[in-house]
Amino acid sequence: MPETSLLKINHLQTEFSSPRGSAKAVDGISFDLLSGETIAIVGESGSGKSVTALSILRLINSPPGKISGGEIIYQSRQFGQVNLLELPEKQIQKIRGNEISMIFQEPMTSLNPVYTCGFQVREVLELHKGLSKKQATEKTLELFELVKLPRPAKILKAYPHEISGGQKQRVMIAMAMACNPAILIADEPTTALDVTVQARVLDLLNDLRMQHRTSILFITHDLGVVAEIADRVLVMYKGKIVEQGSVLQIFSNPQHPYTKGLLACRPALSFGRKWLPTVADFMQVEPDGTMTEKQLLPENKAAFNVNAATNQIRRNEVLNNTPLLIVKNVEVHFPVRKPLFSRSQEVIKAVDGVSFEIYPGETIALVGESGCGKTTLGRTILKMVKPTSGQIIFNNVNVASLSGKELRQERRKLQMIFQDPYASLNPMHTIGEAIMEPMRVHNVYNTEAERKERVVELLQTVNLSAEHYSRYPHEFSGGQRQRISIARALALQPQCIICDESVSALDVSVQAQVLNLLNKLKNDFGITYLFITHDLAVARFMADRIFVMSEGKIVESGPAEQIYSHPQHDYTRTLIQAIPTGDIQDIVAAQQKRALQIAAKAL
Repeated sequence: MPETSLLKINHLQTEFSSPRGSAKAVDGISFDLLSGETIAIVGESGSGKSVTALSILRLINSPPGKISGGEIIYQSRQFGQVNLLELPEKQIQKIRGNEISMIFQEPMTSLNPVYTCGFQVREVLELHKGLSKKQATEKTLELFELVKLPRPAKILKAYPHEISGGQKQRVMIAMAMACNPAILIADEPTTALDVTVQARVLDLLNDLRMQHRTSILFITHDLGVVAEIADRVLVMYKGKIVEQGSVLQIFSNPQHPYTKGLLACRPALSFGRKWLPTVADFMQVEPDGTMTEKQLLPENKAAFNVNAATNQIRRNEVLNNTPLLIVKNVEVHFPVRKPLFSRSQEVIKAVDGVSFEIYPGETIALVGESGCGKTTLGRTILKMVKPTSGQIIFNNVNVASLSGKELRQERRKLQMIFQDPYASLNPMHTIGEAIMEPMRVHNVYNTEAERKERVVELLQTVNLSAEHYSRYPHEFSGGQRQRISIARALALQPQCIICDESVSALDVSVQAQVLNLLNKLKNDFGITYLFITHDLAVARFMADRIFVMSEGKIVESGPAEQIYSHPQHDYTRTLIQAIPTGDIQDIVAAQQKRALQIAAKAL
């Protein structure tokens, strides 16, 4: 490993002011990034990861945020050794995007929707490299080929909304790499991506690092991803670095209770569990702010594991019942817009002849990549999307043939938890009103007082409190908003809940809390789940049976442990092989592979 320190951060402090006072988002952290090295910064939302990255580029330079202390020493190509915090604005602008680039967390909000993808990358080259329009266009095509975008000439002219999430992320990578930066900051570049797309993005970043000697600062909350790409790991908690070391050290011998908690709450593929540990099981914060380690009690450790025999007994009991939901040959077709005078009519078969049964008290995981038809199928079951053909029989009633009042009555028993809780909650309504609304629509309870009492019960059921009743959605964290969505789904006492990517964007510790809550509700109220996800580790933890979906069809189904231990379809094998396991032997293999690549590059 080269010993040159390309970036050195000393006692960096970044704070945000509010009417309640000042809060230190980054609290005196220090570390250095070596030339050609990849460092991963991990931690939960609010730990200070992204603020650290924005501070390096001096993108926090106006109220309410400010960089209040420390120094960032950088070995610049243009200016030599400089303190980035002291550079004039014109000089820092020449470094941003040119010498230090950033891949932002959400590509859809980072790309301008009114300009083509090609224009946005070309603009960077024209600004920083002084290329002509023709030269910049040719270079952009090369970059799109480098990041392995399909049909790069077509994506050059495409707008962001016309390409997939994985493709948008590749456009962002191409833009970040356009000027061959010395440092690439990747802020959650794989969050909410399918496992196969995630694997390709990680391989791409490793390839770019090898080819261009780029140093990478990789920000993530997923420790499984860290093992695939990083040399060293910094663990952040409440603005401080609480532990750092090599990937192997962190995974094989974590020292800080927070790190132990993060590693433990990720669902594992190797064995079944019925309860996930959380950070709170490993660490408690004392009144003076110090952190102490907690020991898991033997009975709690036992609760985390469940054997295959127990699963089989429970499955036999479930399958002896009458199916609660029967889907028969359901098809959903969307017409493709054709030129005005074209006679041919093409269609996209989003759902293509799907059939299955779900039994009372069962959890079915529907897994597959983006675009496979999972969400469309879930919405079709609720008749939010009208099926082209087929039957959806819920409680012996064909939902597909219902409309109006009859459909509303069936939806009382069949609810949905959406992927983005913030988008599904009205920002103008308090959460109490949001949870109470379906009760009013369906005339549940006789008075407002009874409904309010029920809302408070539901808040307590999802581990919130009565004092939250009058607060608005923006006052809650992502995990809390998801709990609110769960409470609203429970308001009508449904028999079945469709969970559409309900934990995909949550931190691993918050994800563990929500998954535990869903399992508790299943046991307490006998709820049946259709759990839609692209995360196969989550599917393994939650599901009794798994349906694997590809191109609108279910290509494989079976008990969860059977799907993982003996997958039959090539597509299923591809999905499973793409999952970062975080196993020690895999980490050692990944580290050895990178060391060989570095050695080969040096020859």
